Amino acid sequence: MFSLFRRFLSPYKWYVVANILLNLITAIFNLFSFASIIPILQILFGMDSNAHSHIPFSQITSLESFLDIAKNNIYAYIESLINQHGASTALMLLGVYLIVMTLLKTLSAFLASASLVPIRTGILRDIRNTIYHKITSLHLGYFSHEKKGDIISRMTNDVVEIEASIIASLETIFKNPIMILIYLIVLFTMSWKLTIFVLILLPISGLLIGRIGKSLKRKSLLGQQLSGELIAQIEETLSGLRIIKAFNAESKLNHRFQSLNESIRHTFNRIHTRYFLAHPVSEFLGTAVIAILLWYGGYLILSGNGGITAPEFIYYLVIFYSIINPFKELSRASYSIQKGMASLQRIDAILDAQNPIVEAQNPQSISTFNNEIQFHNVSFRYANDWVLRNVNLTIRKGQTIALVGQSGSGKSTLADLIPRFYDTAEGSISIDGIDIKQLKIRDLRHLMGNVNQEAILFNDTIYNNITFGVEHATQSEVEQAARIANAHDFIMATPDGYQTNIGDRGSRLSGGQRQRISIARAILKNPPILILDEATSALDTESERLVQDAIEHLMLNRTAIVIAHRLSTIKSADLICVLHDGEIIEQGTHDQLIALNGQYKKLHDMQL
Repeated sequence: MFSLFRRFLSPYKWYVVANILLNLITAIFNLFSFASIIPILQILFGMDSNAHSHIPFSQITSLESFLDIAKNNIYAYIESLINQHGASTALMLLGVYLIVMTLLKTLSAFLASASLVPIRTGILRDIRNTIYHKITSLHLGYFSHEKKGDIISRMTNDVVEIEASIIASLETIFKNPIMILIYLIVLFTMSWKLTIFVLILLPISGLLIGRIGKSLKRKSLLGQQLSGELIAQIEETLSGLRIIKAFNAESKLNHRFQSLNESIRHTFNRIHTRYFLAHPVSEFLGTAVIAILLWYGGYLILSGNGGITAPEFIYYLVIFYSIINPFKELSRASYSIQKGMASLQRIDAILDAQNPIVEAQNPQSISTFNNEIQFHNVSFRYANDWVLRNVNLTIRKGQTIALVGQSGSGKSTLADLIPRFYDTAEGSISIDGIDIKQLKIRDLRHLMGNVNQEAILFNDTIYNNITFGVEHATQSEVEQAARIANAHDFIMATPDGYQTNIGDRGSRLSGGQRQRISIARAILKNPPILILDEATSALDTESERLVQDAIEHLMLNRTAIVIAHRLSTIKSADLICVLHDGEIIEQGTHDQLIALNGQYKKLHDMQL
């Protein structure tokens, strides 16, 4: 909890200061309003009208003498008021005093609560921004072993849980300790014997509440993990609904979902039961402490050893009872905080994740690609098994390099190393003689454009998808890019042209249309280096012809790295590299590799 506040509370420190001061003022007004109880009781039950006389404040020598003189002079003033105007008038004026003090107390309490609103909403906004920024900055390898649904759950459910527990408890955390401390100081000044007796009883109840809270944190962590699995399963179901129906697997998935849902129900039953245990436990313990205090305080007064009068003891009990509510709220807040800490622990797992793709301390800028890309003895592995081994390759400017081989041979991984989606485990990659690890990552990726097998589009307009990542593009530039990508005609046929929303992942477009939009996006970026990852493998014949034609326009006067399963699409490549088990086993032109009669010839004949 304190780490959360340390990270996110700094911009709101003046709101915190204002809240603490206002809570302090509220506690003081509360004490002054309760203080009217003593003279009211003394008037009602009879009071020696000549018991006190005014003492000059010049006789003050210490804090204790100040309190004694102030109390004496107040009593003297009330006695004088009774003698001059009668007891009824004195009671009326005390009532007016009580109303005024209560008004000031409630006003300061409102202002204290209002000062927490910017803190509460601001921290929640900052947490969401921080998580989102962290997710966009993490390397791709992080998401290969994390469930998307669980990450979504942490950004939604866990953040909401933090708001509902930790942030919702801010008022309790800031206000109640101040109230308890001030009330305890007053209780000590009234009777140190009674107060020490109270302080012996309170830690016992606090210990019991703390043990329940620790159990609650463990269960809450399990509950949030299960909720993450539930969202992950829903996300998988929605993504794979076509396959589920095709294989009649509805009942299997329903059974799996029901089993997980029942586990969540059982876990949250125990969480909520423990949470609702907080109020009755603190209520019972508070009542028990008051009952014991009544007995002990009555014993001290009756024996004459208490040092306070009966009306003062009533005032003491009122103040002590005022501690009970903050103490109960603090105990309930501790339960809420334990629940929130479980969610914070899951969020910290993202925020504390290390990104191995780090920029050099003094990175070099690069804006053009002039000569070549070189792989020097490059090896790479995701975990234990090597995906690439001892790759040496030179890609000269203007060349089209094709990467072919069976699935899992390392083609996509080799292409992903160039924009530093991953870093090499051994060896190095250089552009124009500069190691890419010494370049600014943003500059490096600005040199490249990607067209993938699955066209990755966003739930936005066609215009915004084409201009994605390109600032200040004009309408004519966008239309020119769409024409080159063979996309302009079908775009104009949509209801709103370039302002048509394409739906989630471009669901309102066909596969070929989505791919041509992604090609138009790459054309508008106008990068000197292109990475084409099986851009036509998932298309029908007509769409493939249109997309292939767009790709040929896109590749003009550019350096291209093409990953392809269909060998017919890369016959004209300047260099074809055949990968097998992470190694380049053959390289050359199409005719040279056919003449070599090796792995490429075998793949070519199989496709024929």
